[in-house]
Amino acid sequence: MKTRVMRGINALLENKVPERRVFLRSDNETRFIRLSPLTQITVALGSAGVLAWAAIATSILLMDSIGSGNVRAQAQREQQTYEMRLNGMAAERDKRADEAIAAQERFNKALEQISVMQTQLLASEDRRRELETGLNVVQNTLRRTMKERDNARGDAQTLQASLSSEGGSAAALPTSSEVIGTVDALSLALTETAAERDNMAQEAQVALRQADEIAMQLQLLRDQNDQVFRQLEDAMTVSVEPLNKMFRAAGMDPDTIIKQVRRTYSGQGGPLTPLSFATEETEETAEVLRANRLLEQMDRLNIYRIAAEKAPFAIPVKNAYRFTSPYGTRSDPKNGSRRMHFGVDFAAAYGTPLYATGDGVVIHAGWSSGYGRLVKIQHDFGIETRFAHLSKINVTKGQRVSRGDRIGDMGASGRVTGTHLHYEVRVGGKPVNPMVYIKAANDVF
Repeated sequence: MKTRVMRGINALLENKVPERRVFLRSDNETRFIRLSPLTQITVALGSAGVLAWAAIATSILLMDSIGSGNVRAQAQREQQTYEMRLNGMAAERDKRADEAIAAQERFNKALEQISVMQTQLLASEDRRRELETGLNVVQNTLRRTMKERDNARGDAQTLQASLSSEGGSAAALPTSSEVIGTVDALSLALTETAAERDNMAQEAQVALRQADEIAMQLQLLRDQNDQVFRQLEDAMTVSVEPLNKMFRAAGMDPDTIIKQVRRTYSGQGGPLTPLSFATEETEETAEVLRANRLLEQMDRLNIYRIAAEKAPFAIPVKNAYRFTSPYGTRSDPKNGSRRMHFGVDFAAAYGTPLYATGDGVVIHAGWSSGYGRLVKIQHDFGIETRFAHLSKINVTKGQRVSRGDRIGDMGASGRVTGTHLHYEVRVGGKPVNPMVYIKAANDVF
């Protein structure tokens, strides 16, 4: 039955696809293969299917290659943009720090000059008071001498009148020449006292003019000092406030961080010592209080710099990478079940270098079940970072590392479906989203 159907089909197709014979010749004989119309059509359709499949597969591979190339190029451009922005922010931060240091030096010099000028002004005031006191003494002496002279002249005139009226003997009374001599002596003393008074008055005027000049110079220095203060305050605001926001965005209390860093760095030459120019009788001036506030902000900025180096505010992969899995619940890549993913995954080429994201101590460096080759780093503030599925480990347990140190290479060890880095951040032993730290640092660095 099957043969009849095949013959019928061949008979129908023979008008459009005639039967063909393929001859095979050897040394002794010649054979041929008969190709029926149905066989020819079957071979043609099969060949067309193979060619179509090859064309589609080639297109898919080509499109995937082009897409992968675009993704890599985009990732490289984004990485370059991020690095340029990071370098620019670092340069700006260093520039601000240099400006703050230079302004602080100018401020210290201005304070020294103000202290000298204040000392001179106080000395001038003391000298003026001494001159005024001496002038008052001279004036009192002058008045007393003038009064004594007038009294002596009156006594002399009274005596002369008594002698003239009574005709008494002048032997027991002073002569007129003696009275005149006494009056002349008093007049000379009066003249000298008046001259001394005039000299002291001139010296007092000179001292007052010097005091006015010193006060004017002191006011100029205060204006310059106020300008330095404003520059320092602006620099501190620009530098400190972004760091405040970064730590708060990462869930880290700035006051707690400052206390912990100060406990750790409490040796000689630690936090800046406040200025104090006050004595027991005087209170600290507004400039000194303002300077102490600036010194506190500088100390805070320095503490923030130390804390930022110790917290994991960096990306563990510097080469081109692809972000393949976020933090949170996801489908397990092995069995498809819903599971909690306690980190983030970065995919890149096998052997891509991996770097520490903050200063700390390596507490584990070796194999760990599903993590494969695992590196754990303990940072300050109770923070721990984990680098899993490594192909190579470059650190040992107990080793102290700094941000940017190479701790290993990306691999596919442990429970994985391909080459990638599984990166975790834990605070107090509890996992948190690592992107919180990375995004918080992007706004600053």
